[in-house]
Amino acid sequence: MLFIENLEEIIFQRHELFQTDELIVLSGYVGPKPIQRLQTLPFNSKVIYGMYATEGIQRPLHNSLIGLQNQIENLNIFYSNLPVHSKCYVWRQRGQIVHALVGSANFSTNGLTTPYREILAETTRDTFNPLNDYIDRVMNNSVSCLEITTEELLEVIPTLADTCFLTLLGVKGQVQNTAGLNWGQNPRNHTRPNDAYIKIRAQDIRQFPELFPPKQLNPLHQDKRGRIQRHNDSIEMIWDDGISMEGLLEGSQPIDKIIYTKQLSSFPSKSELGEYLRNRIGVPLGQPVRRFHLNRYGRTDIAVTKIGEGVYKFDFSV
Repeated sequence: MLFIENLEEIIFQRHELFQTDELIVLSGYVGPKPIQRLQTLPFNSKVIYGMYATEGIQRPLHNSLIGLQNQIENLNIFYSNLPVHSKCYVWRQRGQIVHALVGSANFSTNGLTTPYREILAETTRDTFNPLNDYIDRVMNNSVSCLEITTEELLEVIPTLADTCFLTLLGVKGQVQNTAGLNWGQNPRNHTRPNDAYIKIRAQDIRQFPELFPPKQLNPLHQDKRGRIQRHNDSIEMIWDDGISMEGLLEGSQPIDKIIYTKQLSSFPSKSELGEYLRNRIGVPLGQPVRRFHLNRYGRTDIAVTKIGEGVYKFDFSV
C-alpha cells in the first residue's frame, strides 16, 4: 500500500494494526515536533538522525533534541556516524520486524504534513530480514545525542549570508494597526486579538530563495467559499530561548511569474505567535503592539535561519 497524505497520522496510528513493542525511525533529517509526539506511544521509540555524519547539526536543533531526550522516558535519539539519507519507519516485536514503511518522508513536520510532497510505502515480508540488518548496521554506527560533548559536536554555524532579517514594521516604519503583529486587532477579520503573522517581503525571497521556496502548487483544494487555494507549507520554528512551535508559510504573492508565500504564522493557533511575542516584548495580551514597544525591547526584526529540512531558527534576542 502507498501513502501520499496524512503521513504523520498513519505513522502514529500504525501500531494499532499489530503487536509491537518498539518503533525505530531512521530519517535523513528530523524535526522536534514529531519526536515530541512519540511520548504518546505505549512502547519505546528510537530516532536516528541519518545525515549527521556529513551535514552536522545546528546547536538550536541539537539543544531541542537534548531537551526532548531528557524529558521523554520511552525515547532514545541517536546521530548516525554513517551518512544515511534513508527514511524508514520500522515496528519491531522482540527485535524482529513486524511492519515497515519506507519512502521519501523525513521525520519532521514539513516532511509528514504536506500532502503529495512525499510518499511512504509498505514493505513486503521478504524485505524484513535485510531491512533489520540495515537498521542494526546503522544503529551500531550511531551515538546517543547525550554522549556528544560540545567539543565533539559536528556543529553547523550559520553566517550572516545565511540569515534573513524579517522586519516587524510596515512600509511606513510603524507596526501596522490591523496586520502583522496586530493582525487580530481588527474585529472584522474574524480573528482573535492576539493573532499575528510575520510578513515575508519580495526582497526577502529574492535574497534568500533557500529559506522561502516557491509555494507548493499541488494539491489544489477548495476553501469554504469554493475558491481554489494552494496548500500551505508547514515548518518547525525553534526560537533563541528554546521555545518551539509549528508554523505555516501561507498566503500568495507572485514574484517573477512564480507564486511564493507572503507571511508566516503559527499553527494550529494563530494566537500562539502573537502571545509569545507580546510576552517577550512586554505588551499585555490582547493589546496592540506599537513601534515604541519594539524600540523599548531592543529590536524591530527577527533573524531567521534554516537549520534543517523544514526546521528554522528564529532569533529575537537583544
